[in-house]
Amino acid sequence: MKCPPALPTEPERLKALAAYGLGSDRPLPSLDPVVQIAARMFGMPVAAVNMIGSDHVFFAASTGIDAASTDMSRNSSFCAHAIAQQDVMVVPDATQDERFHDNPLVTGPAGLRFYAGVPLTSPEGHALGALCVIDGRPRHDFSDEDSMRLRELAKMASDRLELRRVEISTEQAQRPFEEFARNSPTAVVWFDEQRRIVAWNEAAAHLHGYELAEGAGRLLDTLVPERYRADMQALIGQAVAAGSVDGLVMPDEVHGLRRDGTEFLLGLSLFCWRENGVLTFNAHLQDLTERRREEAELQRIANTDVLTGLANRACFYRRTEETLTLPLAAAALMVDLDGFKDINDTLGHAVGDGILCEVARRLELGVGAGDTVARIGGDEFAVLLPAVSAPELAMEVARLLVARIAEPIVVDRQEVRVAASCGVAVAPAQAQEALELIGDADLALFKAKKLGRGQCFLFVTALRMEAIARRLYNIELHRAVNDGEFVLFYQPQVRLHDGKLIGAEALIRWRHPQRGLLAPAAFLSALEGGPLASVVGAWVIDEACAQVALWRRCGAENFRIGVNLCGAQFRTGDLVAQIVASLDRHGLPPDALELEITENIVLDNDDVVFDALQRLHDHGVGIAFDDFGTGYGSLSLLKSYPLSRIKIDRSFVQGVLTSERDASVIRAILGMAKSFQLETIAEGVEDENQMRCLHRYGCEEGQGYLFGKPVSAVEFGELFGIGLPNRRVAR
Repeated sequence: MKCPPALPTEPERLKALAAYGLGSDRPLPSLDPVVQIAARMFGMPVAAVNMIGSDHVFFAASTGIDAASTDMSRNSSFCAHAIAQQDVMVVPDATQDERFHDNPLVTGPAGLRFYAGVPLTSPEGHALGALCVIDGRPRHDFSDEDSMRLRELAKMASDRLELRRVEISTEQAQRPFEEFARNSPTAVVWFDEQRRIVAWNEAAAHLHGYELAEGAGRLLDTLVPERYRADMQALIGQAVAAGSVDGLVMPDEVHGLRRDGTEFLLGLSLFCWRENGVLTFNAHLQDLTERRREEAELQRIANTDVLTGLANRACFYRRTEETLTLPLAAAALMVDLDGFKDINDTLGHAVGDGILCEVARRLELGVGAGDTVARIGGDEFAVLLPAVSAPELAMEVARLLVARIAEPIVVDRQEVRVAASCGVAVAPAQAQEALELIGDADLALFKAKKLGRGQCFLFVTALRMEAIARRLYNIELHRAVNDGEFVLFYQPQVRLHDGKLIGAEALIRWRHPQRGLLAPAAFLSALEGGPLASVVGAWVIDEACAQVALWRRCGAENFRIGVNLCGAQFRTGDLVAQIVASLDRHGLPPDALELEITENIVLDNDDVVFDALQRLHDHGVGIAFDDFGTGYGSLSLLKSYPLSRIKIDRSFVQGVLTSERDASVIRAILGMAKSFQLETIAEGVEDENQMRCLHRYGCEEGQGYLFGKPVSAVEFGELFGIGLPNRRVAR
């Protein structure tokens, strides 16, 4: 753990901090609204004003955290690091930050992952502490605009801290007014028991529109409108009778009166002391008009999506919770645009933003005034329909909204069509609480998207059970990786004209401790859609390289291994460097490895995939196009991508003897491969007649049950006698 740096002006900083009279048992309630706004604005579970002592830290205000159960030492404090810099300190993921990855606040019960904090300074520039927001999960979306908002909130916190300093200095020593407040930026008024002003400073005179000399002897009553004077007199009377302002209940809202008769929202803090038997009052005044406006604007920003002007995620959750607490029936609709990423990538973000704004407008026009429309993610929207409990009505609204979105959108003189999917859930029939209702609608949305573009789906209980099963399955996949339950099986690839074994395809299997040996169909979609895909993919490449290196050393010269890639391997890390390192580690030439790709991988990650494949092809690694002929883009990809081999899909091979169409497709594929100088291999070869037919058409290699099923490495070596040169495959 990296301890925070010592500040060069530490003695002066601690002296400045002491002037505020704060401590772990003396928080500052006026800061509570600031941290509450911060938590809501950024959607964070924790926000705090954290003051930095000599060897400890303490909260002047906080929300969502229990100081008693938190390590409050300075060495562990993120805020102690934040005060050592001038601007906002952002830690997207503490586990990946060398300063904090082993910090007790990260590794311990607090589980801190995200932090953003901005220093709070005294008027002299000494760092007192920091305003911070914290989350238990990584956040990589904290923008420069978010940092600006946090700095604005910090200014509000600093103002309230400064007011506290002035108050404390008054309590600790009643110095002459000239020394205490004459040049203070805070408006200060001293008055006696009869409410006559004894002295005021330039700030107070300016606040009410008077000259400095017009203060002494003036009644305090003249500084407030007539409708407030009786209450003000009663308040001061209570303090005079008690000889103290302790326990005095200040009015929630008071207006000040300027000399020209205009009014303003007045902030009033009142103190008093008795000296030589005379009671003197000290009032600190502030024009709250701008602050209230800023707070209202911050509240609006905290609840509004900046781009579309709709409610944001936090606001939507809160309104859903309020609706169900009443209690009222309600329907939640989750709407997601289909293929929106492609629009952003092809037409640009400006057009994408225009589409989002138009979708927001159409959604608002499609619901009633009492309904809530929110943008809760990049291209995801949500709709709350209070008092709607009938699933049929909710689905009718959903279909209407999806139809509205599907109408052409014109942005920057370009006509664009987008489709949307929608998930629907209703309460109380399907959920009792806000999170449950929204979660159910999310599950229904997930199902709708699986059905295709532009679909709506109503939540059913089975979806929740499926989600639980997926979550448990993901837990099992993590265990499988950690415990080494994945293994590779190998299916032979042979040369058709003489039956010689020339390679194998490495195929993953899962030795499940309860369910036995599982084929890829049972787990591959869950694996490729989760965070482990790239990890397992890297293991497959290295394990296959290690095995083929062993077989080559045992006499299988020029043996080639085929490995399937998934899309996640192109998105995470440097796939090219990883593959080259595996080849070097096991002493293999590049042509010993052949990487198999499908059309889906190429279309999902166009530029990224092309660049990586080109580099691998230039290095000498083989690139095979798997399942050729089954996709829409096969021909265009054949022309543009750096391929070395085509794998003819088994669906054509199965019908090569019985269907002239399948035979024609195969002949066409072989003709194209020859024209492009690509090698070919047929998948799914199951009998001798198919093999002879394929060979006659000009196919060079085959793979299928005729030559052998996928087996373990040990069985493969025994079955094909690797080590015996020119061994033919027994059929």
